[in-house]
Amino acid sequence: MLRTKDNIIYHEIIGLRVKILSHLDPTLVGREGIVINETMNMLQILNIKHGKVIKVPKRGGIFLFTIPETNEEVVIDGMQIFGRPEDRLKKIRFTNMRR
Repeated sequence: MLRTKDNIIYHEIIGLRVKILSHLDPTLVGREGIVINETMNMLQILNIKHGKVIKVPKRGGIFLFTIPETNEEVVIDGMQIFGRPEDRLKKIRFTNMRR
């Protein structure tokens, strides 16, 4: 399935470009790079310019992701991707089964 603005939260986000638009920690705002790892609570982002990895809590953040296949940009609230990546897919499947 192709990643789109509508389904990106159900896909793998490792490897995507990301920019932090807003965060509870103001020192993180404006940082950008490539997502290199994702845990339940955190994104690890490689800053390409400086070669440093920063850990960013998902909770409290608003992120701008770029979808490489279409070059579309999509804004995602960190709470939409909070939790383990594999559990996000399970949620949508379970919701659809109950209808």
